[in-house]
Amino acid sequence: MNQDVLDLARLQFALTAGGHFLFVALTLGLATVVAVLQTKATLGRKPLDARMVRFWGQLYVINYAVGIVTGLVMEFQFGMAWSGLTHEAGNILGASLAVETIVAFFVESTFLGLWIFGWNRLNRWAHLAAIWIVVLTAYLSAYWILVSNGFLNHPVGYGSENGELVLDDPVAVLTNPSALLAFGHVLAGALLTAGFFMAGVSAYHLFRRTPEWEFFGRSLRIGVFLSAPALMAAAVFGGLQFAVLATFQPMKSAVFGAKTAEIARLQAEMTERFGPGDYVPSEAWTRGGALLMLISFALMMYLCFAGVILAAFKKVVFRFRLWHLVLMAAVPLPYIAMISGWVFRESGRQPWVVHGLLKTEDAVSNLSPGTMRLSLTVFTTVFVLLAVLNAWLLTRHARRGPAEAGLGHDERPSQEEEGQDGSPDPADALPAPRY
Repeated sequence: MNQDVLDLARLQFALTAGGHFLFVALTLGLATVVAVLQTKATLGRKPLDARMVRFWGQLYVINYAVGIVTGLVMEFQFGMAWSGLTHEAGNILGASLAVETIVAFFVESTFLGLWIFGWNRLNRWAHLAAIWIVVLTAYLSAYWILVSNGFLNHPVGYGSENGELVLDDPVAVLTNPSALLAFGHVLAGALLTAGFFMAGVSAYHLFRRTPEWEFFGRSLRIGVFLSAPALMAAAVFGGLQFAVLATFQPMKSAVFGAKTAEIARLQAEMTERFGPGDYVPSEAWTRGGALLMLISFALMMYLCFAGVILAAFKKVVFRFRLWHLVLMAAVPLPYIAMISGWVFRESGRQPWVVHGLLKTEDAVSNLSPGTMRLSLTVFTTVFVLLAVLNAWLLTRHARRGPAEAGLGHDERPSQEEEGQDGSPDPADALPAPRY
């Protein structure tokens, strides 16, 4: 295997997977917040709650729409750059990836379309059910992806036939501790991301003395009060993953702890078991990713604890401009923590793509360095453009405030715009959701 091809393929996957995950985190978190807000609006019928659903829902839809494109683009590299993985482990990974595609691109997108375009045409309870189905299918989509990733990190429930991995125990694969713990960690991190995002956007408007002070004051408090428990939940699931790391991936644990003697012992054991080779992952990437994640967590912990106290006082929420600046500056922290955590999780697995079963160098496709450079250039360009587009759209609509939110406006034609016979639109007879 050409080392340049291997390095370029790994870099391409790291950039695309990490870039896609940035969208996924905010999508999962904001979808949950919007669903809860709409539940409150449906039960309480308060106009302010309905306006909050439309404003934060519009930001969610923007992030989802751009993020789904990054997921589609990322899928292409499995067959192009990692054909060895699909040949060796496709019997196991193929099923979970196929189910994730069905859930995400058919069920989730269908009900999201019903939610977006059925605002003034569906019964309010049907409309509420649509957003909750979107949330649940988004969770299922994340779960199926982590089933695949969990197998790569801790393979279970498999057998071998003709040199290929086959599925022996589906229950073991679906209940893989590596997948379940990561699933809880990701969901908590997504809620944390949404909380910091809501608090930062709200702080921007309060800092500028917005006339929508009640709207963004409430949104800021929701973001702050959501972030604290989400951070604790992320810490619990992260701690549980660290607790089993020495059992699942002892080399990664030794590298993280800088245990030189343990690293040497494990290297000798793996050389004897798997043959000559370097079985020590990059210490800089593995330990550096973990340390950056922990530093980001510590900063967020101080901000969350202080934020819960400050948000308890309404005058502080509206007038403490220094705190507003801090909240705006803190929006990137959950993203930094998540990406550095994924670097630690994935880099620490090297040189294995399926831990203990398939080396990364054996999984990469037989491509020329020139082909991989072209592919990396195209993928990176597309992802950078999509990330810039998403940031611009989110910033643009977030700065406009709830008065400019187009989501949920009644777009049905008036009597003057209907047909010459004056017959009403049949959908007008349906009870529209009134909050």
